[in-house]
Amino acid sequence: MYKKLLILSVVALFLSCKGNSQKTKEATKKQTLAKVEKTDAEWKAQLTPLQYNVLRKAGTERAFSSELLNIKEKGIYSCAACNTPLFKSEHKFKSGTGWPSFDRTIEGNVAFDVDYKIGYKRTEEHCAVCGGHLGHVFNDGPKTTGERHCINGAALKFTPTK
Repeated sequence: MYKKLLILSVVALFLSCKGNSQKTKEATKKQTLAKVEKTDAEWKAQLTPLQYNVLRKAGTERAFSSELLNIKEKGIYSCAACNTPLFKSEHKFKSGTGWPSFDRTIEGNVAFDVDYKIGYKRTEEHCAVCGGHLGHVFNDGPKTTGERHCINGAALKFTPTK
């Protein structure tokens, strides 16, 4: 009787254990991103007034004003403040909203938070390295992921692939 109970306990223990090799790999990847911290004066000196307003003060650029809105070339969209790669051109789509939109991020490089600034809950996106405000993510994107990452072009820098 005790032998059956012991065997059952061991089996239950093994079934309750989770494999963590993938989680450890992801955690290691995230840890390799060195945080960038600067004073407000340093950010003001580095960024244009529009970039500073968007990235450091969580502002929003005017719709349809971004030079990046209609780029169709292959490349990477990086943080304009710290050059962290955030989005791939292959995940960009025309949303009609007036801001560059993507259906996914480069995993681990974008952080998410909740804001209620306009009276209702929205998911805000930040650069995971420097904390710069990027935009918001909504659940009305294309069927690929269902997500629409609505990003201020002023928060991004585009680098075409060779």
